[in-house]
Amino acid sequence: MSGSRQSASAQTPFRRALRSFLEQRTARVGLSLLVVLVVAALGADLFASYNPIEVLIDKEPGAVRLAGPCINALGCEGPQHIFGLDSNVRDVFARVLHGARLSLQVGFLTVGFAIVVGALIGAVSGFVGGWVDNLLMRIMDVLLAFPSLLLAIAIVTVIGPGLINTQLAIGVVAIPIYARVMRASVLSLRDREFVAASRALGASESSILFRKILPNALTPIIVQGTLGIGGAILDVAALSFLGLGAQPPTAEWGSMIGADRNLLFSSPHVVIFPGIAITMTVLAFNLIGDGLRDALDPRLQR
Repeated sequence: MSGSRQSASAQTPFRRALRSFLEQRTARVGLSLLVVLVVAALGADLFASYNPIEVLIDKEPGAVRLAGPCINALGCEGPQHIFGLDSNVRDVFARVLHGARLSLQVGFLTVGFAIVVGALIGAVSGFVGGWVDNLLMRIMDVLLAFPSLLLAIAIVTVIGPGLINTQLAIGVVAIPIYARVMRASVLSLRDREFVAASRALGASESSILFRKILPNALTPIIVQGTLGIGGAILDVAALSFLGLGAQPPTAEWGSMIGADRNLLFSSPHVVIFPGIAITMTVLAFNLIGDGLRDALDPRLQR
């Protein structure tokens, strides 16, 4: 009995958080979905038999526009296209898989940019205080005053459409969220005993901020960032749907839905499969974010 207690007490905080995370059913479901998406993205060239931008009308006998799904193992005798063909006679399955690679890349890069910039602004604002805090937070308030998607559309309209510009716009719009989260964490930590002890030992203000306070303030922003990845992927897909994001013939889920949105009832496969991919991705990151919040917040641990 005493041995089990000692082993439990000897666990590092990381192991305790990981164990708490894996004990949650919803977190395991989200992690499983994410693993499937990552495997699909990394193995897109292996799993897909066709190039995602290749038009098959003159290259494959029997390939016709908007052909439905055909799986040879289920008795279909034509050319195998698991998700069918789109309006440009391209393999939808290949485009969905390569779209997973693009969407995951977009989500991580966009949120990573927003976290770095937002965390720096929030940390400086909360630690320095005074007029610096007021100036930075008022700028964040101005950005938060606009609906996020409309502000992103305005930014992309000014700097021009394209996937990189879309990522930049979504990242800029998300900066105030992470800045406020980091500022709140820094405010709760800057008057703690370990900060006072560091000052008494002669540590500089920058050393206290970046070596003492920031490492202890990362938990809320990690959770927010995980939840934000799904939102960023959804926002980029929305801008691509409007024609402001990824440009043809790039395989991106939002642009795939936007290009064939009028075919939902006549050829639903060209819209449903990219839509399912977006839903699975956003759901996976939301479930993982909820699991991380419960695992990393000691107030929620039972």
